[in-house]
Amino acid sequence: MPKPYSDDLRGRAIAIVEGGASRHEVAGLFEVSPSTVINWLRRWRDDHSSAAKPSGGSVSPLEEHASWLLALIAEQPDLTLDEAVATMRKRRIVGSRSALSRFFIRHDITFKKKPARRGAGSARRRKRTTTLDSRARHA
Repeated sequence: MPKPYSDDLRGRAIAIVEGGASRHEVAGLFEVSPSTVINWLRRWRDDHSSAAKPSGGSVSPLEEHASWLLALIAEQPDLTLDEAVATMRKRRIVGSRSALSRFFIRHDITFKKKPARRGAGSARRRKRTTTLDSRARHA
């Protein structure tokens, strides 16, 4: 996202418009769009501030329930995302599977398979047992 225009530029534009120039003239002078100057003036008249509003920084609604969600996963670490969402819905906590996934990613919680479960893989990928003929050759 681009950075906001400087407060100095905003202040100068507002001063020139209040001095009698049109918004379009000031926009041409500072090489910005007329709507930008109009928005600066609107903010100046509403808040008496020419500073840019803060951008970004949204907070997930699930953060309100962070302690409960983290305790749930600590208590039952083998829960799937769908099971966790179902548990949330029982407590009337609004959130989707993807929102819950992003929540856990932010809190460094992963749902990787445990090393003890690796034995359930395909037989084709396992190391083949040696045949009787190959053992006889090495003897």
